[in-house]
Amino acid sequence: MGASFSIVLVPGLLCDAAVWRAQHAALAPLAPVAIADHGLCDTLPAMARQALALCAGPIAVAGHSMGGRVALEMLRLAPDRIVGLALLDTGLHALAAGEAGERERAGRLRLLAQARSAGMRAMARTWAQDMVHPDRLGDAPLLDSILDMFARKTPAHFAAQIEALLRRPDAAGLLADLDGAGLALCGREDRWSAVPAHEDMAKRMRAGELVVIEHCGHMSTLEQPQAVTQALLRWVQRVAG
Repeated sequence: MGASFSIVLVPGLLCDAAVWRAQHAALAPLAPVAIADHGLCDTLPAMARQALALCAGPIAVAGHSMGGRVALEMLRLAPDRIVGLALLDTGLHALAAGEAGERERAGRLRLLAQARSAGMRAMARTWAQDMVHPDRLGDAPLLDSILDMFARKTPAHFAAQIEALLRRPDAAGLLADLDGAGLALCGREDRWSAVPAHEDMAKRMRAGELVVIEHCGHMSTLEQPQAVTQALLRWVQRVAG
């Protein structure tokens, strides 16, 4: 393609390059690809600054889950550099006020306590019950890939990323600033980041596309890698014009 932009793939909570393995392999022939690593950053803007520093010039950024929120902060910090934005299984809004927000906070801190007491792998097994399509919970290769990925992180990483998510800014107004191609994608059965939220994201983008991946939960890049990859390839083609 000889693209005039780089692609930055941004992993979500406790994820690393493994969550993008299939997509990276398909996209790399089209443009330079970098994958963000959040380290011990405890704010989304700090994660965004690290991701922006991975390459120079224009960026087409794709973020999954928490990575989508980081991608939105990249758009906030450097709107002139972001030529395409793909938001996968993510959200736009700040922590809800009142009971809903307190319920989210308590749930996240409960998982952190389990990670500290029983280990990251045990916590990941609990976490996966609501994040993977119910039909895939017996899929050992899929589950092991998720558990292994989370086990590569520490409770300190988890605590920092929970802090970032609980302090997340509202990003609903940012999508109107996107000049390039937009994509909002999620699994049909994503219990955390549902289809209506992604319908809203696509509508807020001037050149937005909605893609719903069938028979898929929250971990779309791993659960249905081929379908997600095809959607991202179409998105990159639109970015390239």
